[in-house]
Amino acid sequence: MDEGENTSKADESVDDSDISGDQPGTDDTDATGADLDAPPSVDSPPQSAEPDPATGASTDPDRVSTDVDDVSTDVDDVSTDIDVGSGGRDRSSTDVDFDGVVLDDDDENQGLFDDLLSGEPIFENKEVLRPSYTPHELPHRNDQINRMATILVSALRGETPSNILIYGKTGTGKTASAKFVSQELESTSQKYDVPCEVEYINCEVTDTQYRVLAQLANTFIEENQAVIDDRLDRCRELRSTAVDDSTVLADTEFASLDELDARIEELEADADEMEEVPMTGWPTDRVYSTFFEAVDYHERVVVIMLDEIDKLVEKSGDDTLYNLSRMNSELNRSRISIMGISNDLKFTDFLDPRVKSSLGEEEIVFPPYDANQLRDILQHRADIAFKQDALTDDVIPLCAAFAAQEHGDARRALDLLRTAGELAERSQAEIVAEKHVRQAQDKIELDRVVEVVRTLPTQSKIVLFAVILLEKNGVHNINTGEVFNIYKRLCEEIDADVLTQRRVTDLISELDMLGIVNAVVVSKGRYGRTKEMGLSVPVEETEAVLLSDSRLGDIENAQPFVQARFDN
Repeated sequence: MDEGENTSKADESVDDSDISGDQPGTDDTDATGADLDAPPSVDSPPQSAEPDPATGASTDPDRVSTDVDDVSTDVDDVSTDIDVGSGGRDRSSTDVDFDGVVLDDDDENQGLFDDLLSGEPIFENKEVLRPSYTPHELPHRNDQINRMATILVSALRGETPSNILIYGKTGTGKTASAKFVSQELESTSQKYDVPCEVEYINCEVTDTQYRVLAQLANTFIEENQAVIDDRLDRCRELRSTAVDDSTVLADTEFASLDELDARIEELEADADEMEEVPMTGWPTDRVYSTFFEAVDYHERVVVIMLDEIDKLVEKSGDDTLYNLSRMNSELNRSRISIMGISNDLKFTDFLDPRVKSSLGEEEIVFPPYDANQLRDILQHRADIAFKQDALTDDVIPLCAAFAAQEHGDARRALDLLRTAGELAERSQAEIVAEKHVRQAQDKIELDRVVEVVRTLPTQSKIVLFAVILLEKNGVHNINTGEVFNIYKRLCEEIDADVLTQRRVTDLISELDMLGIVNAVVVSKGRYGRTKEMGLSVPVEETEAVLLSDSRLGDIENAQPFVQARFDN
């Protein structure tokens, strides 16, 4: 479009001091006398046409410019005449406005995660270091695995395996070994076409009789529906063929078309009766009978693995175990075996003697790992989890040593190794070193303390804050009387109920059990006995967690007078 036409159509809204259009009495010339309508001469380029370093365009002031930003015009009047093919700007313009322009320079387009992704990753497969991972090989657990296999092999013969109780502290490989054996059992059953399956339930989550029975019932109902659908498809296909040729029934269990129709009706009725159990609302007896019918619908051997079985007994008693252990005497087609896994070696002391005798037919104990065994486990996982040469030689021995100090917990060792790798990756280090393991140890310990303190009841938090105030004021070997006095004043400051001194002593015992304080009973001779304590956790971090609780109100501003006691 001719630039003169542009300006002439917009001249009604242009001030005389701006670029003028084709008005009478005015010349289309700029300050230098150049004709604005005439194109610039090719033969006589501008004398000082220096290219703009950003765009390469000339920045010579004598060069003709049609920058719309320099023209004070009514946008509504000119919007139909200006070529907006490039963001509302005439493409022939040599002036460039950088407002709103996205640069193509990669260095200036770095996103939030670009820097984090720029480093070379340390991990090959981080999931290998998580507790949920079931490895293909479990070092130093061959004896326990072989014993489980010898007990459960009877399931592959269609017989009922003995019930098994597995004991051991946290991180000794109980669940991983049981899942490994279960996977092998199911794969072998498919290989020999034997109906055998394992159902896993975590009783820390599913911790009531109703929930356990409902979860099992719904699992078997879903499987039964798949079996019914498969049988219906085959029967209907057979019927469609038999209508044209009845001789196809000769090699089947059906003597006539009527028998086949009756079987189809029976299967359809079974499908209609397969009603899933809601997670609440039914009487427990109805849930149990539904589960019983579902598991006995067709022939199979079922191993029910109850992880953290002591949590189920603690929450709901032993009714569930009693019912499950007695089912085999009533089942017609199926057989059930129970595999219980527990961290508590004494939980059977609280069971009914009849349940205890039937449940604990076979017992397997998993001892803690020592440092050398933990080193083998970590090395086995690290070979898969990390890239080659991503660890220094002292990383795995140090992780094993830290975990061996805490009753040989392999789960803790794996968490330590994974966290050390994550810290190294975040700092964009090329390898995981000893310093990362020590940082991971501090982080895991602090995370544990923070989580425990954060979930304490309000009264326990006030008691803990009283201990912190005493320690910060230089009081050592704090006794329960001193804690109670400060606790009472803090409660008055934030308008909380004041418990009795005996109850506060109980709360101190709970904090001691959680490892937050270290309390010991000392004798004062004829003055009786008292508890003396000190903090077992970092003061600053613990105080920050307590003050983050809105329920404690203005406890930060409540600073009751604490008289420091100087012990001889």
